[in-house]
Amino acid sequence: MTEKSASVHWEGRGKKGQGQISTETAALKAYPYGFGSRFEDDRSGTNPEELLGAAHAACLTMAFSFACDKAGFSTDKIDTRARVRLVQQGDGFVIDRIALTLEAVVPGIDEAKFQEIAAGAKKGCPLSKALASVPEITLTATLLK
Repeated sequence: MTEKSASVHWEGRGKKGQGQISTETAALKAYPYGFGSRFEDDRSGTNPEELLGAAHAACLTMAFSFACDKAGFSTDKIDTRARVRLVQQGDGFVIDRIALTLEAVVPGIDEAKFQEIAAGAKKGCPLSKALASVPEITLTATLLK
């Protein structure tokens, strides 16, 4: 069993407030976020959806690499991206879609096996399971030569 932690410190009221996100590994240490970096184009901070996308892409990438290894294939290179969409719903917001793209160089694998492993990794990665309430999670997997 493993347990990881992160923390947030927030000061100020609503849209005027500013937060700082920290992780136990210090990958993020008092990293800023707020209304501007979440709902506007303020690139000086991060936002929950961006962090969720990074976590989901990282989880899928590891799950895919481990599944390829188990099937006897080496993953030379994997690039994964997650696009997380936040939309207004009533008075609040909801994440209604996560679009994953995975591109990989996997010598000796055929397209059918590649797609099978990619789909299984998407289904089996812990973040995909945790995000099961998201109505749409798609994966476009491309085998590169």
